[in-house]
Amino acid sequence: MVNKKSKGRQKIPMKKIEKKKDRFASFSKRRAGLYKKASELVAEFDVDIGIIMFSPGGKPHSFFHPTVDAIVSRFQNPDVQLSESTHLVAAYARKTVNQLESRLEEFDIREKAAITLTNQLDQMAKSRQKGWWESIEQLNADEVAKFEAWLNATTFNMHHRLNQLENEATISLGCESFGV
Repeated sequence: MVNKKSKGRQKIPMKKIEKKKDRFASFSKRRAGLYKKASELVAEFDVDIGIIMFSPGGKPHSFFHPTVDAIVSRFQNPDVQLSESTHLVAAYARKTVNQLESRLEEFDIREKAAITLTNQLDQMAKSRQKGWWESIEQLNADEVAKFEAWLNATTFNMHHRLNQLENEATISLGCESFGV
């Protein structure tokens, strides 16, 4: 077996993180993970959920679904029926969450398509042959001189051919004006 460079994922013992900066960073990451798990529970099981926590600096953070009022009412008296307005607000909140989740899925699909297209374009760029204008910087002095001579000859031939065509056009116009 190959020697591992790291220990991989391991269980971290629960104890207070002593460094304040590390504690804030860890709190932020874990808070995001809790919110994500709560969202997954709501989506998968259609449950009501509420989370209240305070950061190491004393700032309150919360996550409630569908609403704070619905969660607090259910917490205070689990058997009580929610009011009609609370039901309507909760239904609207669920509908909004479902719409946002579908939009997020659509954006994820678009992102995957864009990544696939970018990868395909990168592969095409790698496999295509370079034009002479892209590889001219790789020429040595002798090759540059030969290339310059070729360009000059080509320019001369193009000007010569253009003059021929202009002369032929002038002659044909002159003949037409004399009715020949």
